[in-house]
Amino acid sequence: MRKIIALGMIAAALAVSACNTVAGIGRDVQAAGRAVTNGSEQAKR
Repeated sequence: MRKIIALGMIAAALAVSACNTVAGIGRDVQAAGRAVTNGSEQAKR
């Protein structure tokens, strides 16, 4: 029973860290999109 609980806790920790990683990637993609938008706006001028 203790092994199952330990494995469950490890799986939960991995799932939480994966969510943080995905959120970080999302912020990076947003920043890149803003940079492209700003660059295209400047090129229009």
